[in-house]
Amino acid sequence: MTATGVRAVPPPGAEPQPMYEMQANGLPPWGPLIAYILMCFGMFLAILDIQIVSASLSQIQAGLSASADEISWVQTSYLIAEVVMIPLSGFLARAMSIKWLFVISSAGFTFASFLCATADTIGEMIAYRAFQGFIGGAMIPTVYSAGFLMFGRQRQGKLMVITSMIITLAPTLGPTLGGYISDALGWHWLFLINIVPGILVTFGVWALVDIDKPDWALLKRIDILGLMGMALFLGGLDYVLEEGARHEWFADDAVRNVAIVAGVALIVFLWRLATAPEPIVRVSPLRNPSFRSGAILAAVFGIALYGLVYLYPLYLSRIAKLTSTQVGTTLLVTGISMIVTAPIAGSMVRKVDPRLVISFGFLCFAVSTHMASQLTADWRFAELFLPQVLRGIGIMSCIVSISNTSFATLPMSDLKDAPGLFTLVRNLGGAVGLALINTAVLERFNFHWQRLGESVNLARPEIAERYEMMQQLGVLRGLPDPDAGAVRIFAGQVTEQALVMSYADCFTLMSILFALAAFIPFLMARPPTMEQAAAGEGH
Repeated sequence: MTATGVRAVPPPGAEPQPMYEMQANGLPPWGPLIAYILMCFGMFLAILDIQIVSASLSQIQAGLSASADEISWVQTSYLIAEVVMIPLSGFLARAMSIKWLFVISSAGFTFASFLCATADTIGEMIAYRAFQGFIGGAMIPTVYSAGFLMFGRQRQGKLMVITSMIITLAPTLGPTLGGYISDALGWHWLFLINIVPGILVTFGVWALVDIDKPDWALLKRIDILGLMGMALFLGGLDYVLEEGARHEWFADDAVRNVAIVAGVALIVFLWRLATAPEPIVRVSPLRNPSFRSGAILAAVFGIALYGLVYLYPLYLSRIAKLTSTQVGTTLLVTGISMIVTAPIAGSMVRKVDPRLVISFGFLCFAVSTHMASQLTADWRFAELFLPQVLRGIGIMSCIVSISNTSFATLPMSDLKDAPGLFTLVRNLGGAVGLALINTAVLERFNFHWQRLGESVNLARPEIAERYEMMQQLGVLRGLPDPDAGAVRIFAGQVTEQALVMSYADCFTLMSILFALAAFIPFLMARPPTMEQAAAGEGH
């Protein structure tokens, strides 16, 4: 131990030890603490950029003269590229060191943000967003590893509260912040706001972080075939999940062909995992029971996190006809609820059986979505307030407990690879959830539209009376064809009600899923509390 309280940096391959002792006030030394905060902020930017464009796609579409099908790729390209980098980050962290991987990732993300702001065509935007997602994806799991290795098991609980809040708050606030920025400054600033913070994060981490040493020889042993298999499998899977619902799944040639390629790539990837001298991904963390259980729960939680972030803005923009800023303001309730709940969740997970906290979180989701299943076309801020409060409580209860459960008993030597696996599983769970939601909305919309269309029959007195009123209104307005105008109004009302009913059905299905998920933790062995894990009492 040196006079500064810093442990000697272990050589490559050695068992990593916590780098810093705590000060008398219970905090880490200021330099490492500032470095960790900068890394957390970089991760926040990377996660925020997944959702920050969601409330502003119409502005980007108009600015780039893109079609409806093309504009969806502004998000899809980012997600596909990011999902490939996340599991790869463990290998790169061992080869390049955490410091240099994060610095390169932050610098590349910042440069890619500048490129996105300068895009003139939809093709350029898609390419730049893919680069941004890939290069920035390494920041997310690297923060987990950095925190554990810098401050050790004793501080894991508090680190998890901070990291978990960032991971969940960023996608929750994404549409809110994106709406404000695009309405006030224009869509280019969705990307330009990353540049100054990105530069500060890059140089700050470069100057302050020194956790481990690189093992550059690993790059010479990189398993190219395994990397290609992983990239094609994960990228293909994400494409199928993103595009399948919009194109009738395997009835579409492109979706079916990509699914076949992804299936073959999976076989290649698994073969290389079993036979390569240095696999591109280490799956040893999955042998740990607590981590394996946590990964299963993280996948279910991903549905709750990303599914609801998607469904609420969809209703508020398409049915409530709110502006991007109004959508953001309405969704801000969840973010405030999370901030208030975070310290309570952190305290509970240190002392209470984590399974109880996780179960409570999923029950909050179940009650929240059950309340939202009573949705009508008139719901606005007031009606959505309590469901969003419960959603915020559920998010923090679940993510803090699941994260702590997953990492509580892992050996320090697994803490460069485990975060990538954990993040990947959570994101894939979210992707599956979004695919299911899109499919359910489409199927239930067709069902309700047909049923409602059958009920709009001029033989019914109330329908005939309303039709005549709309027709006369068209005459008073001087419409060239009042009859056609009345039909259009009826069709619009039927479409709106069918959409509302399909969204309500999705909330019902999700409430059932979350109620069932509340029982999953009790099918697993009891994990240690954070106090037990820190004292070495966990199993």
